[in-house]
Amino acid sequence: MALFELTLILLLIAVALTAVSRRLEVPYPSLLALAGVALAFVPGAPVIEIDPELALALFIAPVLLDAAYDTSLRDLKRYRLSLLLLALGAVVFTTVVVAFVGWKIGGLPIAAAIALGAIVAPPDAVAASAVLSQFRVPHRITAILQGESLLNDATALLIYRIAVSAAVGTLMLKDAVPLILLATVGSVVAGYLFGRVSLLTLTRIEDAASSTVVQFAGTFAVWIIADKLGLSAIITIVVYAITIARTAPRRISARRRVSTYSVWESAVFVLNVLAFVLMGLQARSIVGRLSGDGQGEAFFFAATVLAVVIVARLVWVMGYVAVIRQIKRSDGQGQKRDAPTFRGAVLVGWCGMRGLVTLVVAIALPADFPGRDPIVLAAFAVVLGTLVLQGMSLKPLLRRLNFDRDTSIDREVAEARVAIMQAALDVLSRKTSSAAAVVREQYEAQRRIAENPDDAQAATEYDRLRLYAIKRQRDRLEELRSNGTIGDEAYHRLEEEIDWSELAAAPAGSFQPLTT
Repeated sequence: MALFELTLILLLIAVALTAVSRRLEVPYPSLLALAGVALAFVPGAPVIEIDPELALALFIAPVLLDAAYDTSLRDLKRYRLSLLLLALGAVVFTTVVVAFVGWKIGGLPIAAAIALGAIVAPPDAVAASAVLSQFRVPHRITAILQGESLLNDATALLIYRIAVSAAVGTLMLKDAVPLILLATVGSVVAGYLFGRVSLLTLTRIEDAASSTVVQFAGTFAVWIIADKLGLSAIITIVVYAITIARTAPRRISARRRVSTYSVWESAVFVLNVLAFVLMGLQARSIVGRLSGDGQGEAFFFAATVLAVVIVARLVWVMGYVAVIRQIKRSDGQGQKRDAPTFRGAVLVGWCGMRGLVTLVVAIALPADFPGRDPIVLAAFAVVLGTLVLQGMSLKPLLRRLNFDRDTSIDREVAEARVAIMQAALDVLSRKTSSAAAVVREQYEAQRRIAENPDDAQAATEYDRLRLYAIKRQRDRLEELRSNGTIGDEAYHRLEEEIDWSELAAAPAGSFQPLTT
């Protein structure tokens, strides 16, 4: 019971810290990390041990699906070179450098050192996005950071799985290549098939609460099945989420979608909080086991790993940007709009905060893993250090870099809004009733869907005509995303606007969209 009460208190504290972080314009994970450290040394705080496999499924699967669902395929294609160099190149480079430090300074076996490198290699975009969204930095940078955060998890955790298996004697590193190929190809196929099956199930459920439960259960099921089959659960979940995201919006009602989005947002926040709490509680026991000279060496090793992680990312990002700029200059494309800049490289390099994935994967190490305590302590130091040092300094850094205000998404939204409003007007032009004339007048005058708060729950002809027009708007919005005119960020903002307009026109409990 004490643990339950403590969890409730911590969740409320986390809400307060989130409000403080918005006021201070710092990432809320930074404050959560500090709170986790404080909790670790509170007298009487319970010591909690969580099953490693449960930790991965419980914390990583839903958070990763939530991120993958919002990923823009257009941006992934547009910035594929930068994403490849970060999600694959930076992860491998950081893993190698940290592994060398772990082997030479930490005295870890090679496989265990590689596991440490894979644990601390993938940055988390949640912390960076919390600040970047307040400053309107170039869309290229935010898209690259978000795409990297999604893809680098798969790279790092694939290396992690292989290294852990090698460390405990179930796999030889030289046999890893066939395993990587099988995991990659098989996971992509499995993720797509799971996504199609999930769509068939979800489209047959009309109750919002039941649909949300099925989504969560399906997410955990996909992770568990992929893991049991020896596939990469990370890649499977990513492909699964993207498959659903490209089709589900047209097959699920607005009421279910609005309800589901709210639940997922809250669930992801709670999982982030609990992960930091569990990490803080385990950190105390780890520090307690590292006594005497061993404790000092462990702290020195953790600080060294933190420094190496920060420097390695900066070196890699600045290096590949210099190479890309040189190539573009040789091709006469030096002034291309999407060409990387050194200002952008500084920001991308500094936005290397580690978060939930690093925490949970460190916890998931087997209890008898070689050097587990120093590795977990180093992982915790990297998360805490990057969130505090880099997260807290992002705001002054952004002011120093002084990027031009990015309005690309606003322009996409404005253009798409005009297009979908025109689509509604076009379909209503064939209607000659007085109610249709009223609807047309409101669309023409305001260029947005008008609300009728006095009669929002009445199933009138006016409401039915609005639903008829909204259906055409959705079709047009889908066309704009499909042909690449707008990206997923603009798509989801407009989708939400249309959802609320549809809810205003559809009486509760009797949603019947007009089809003819």
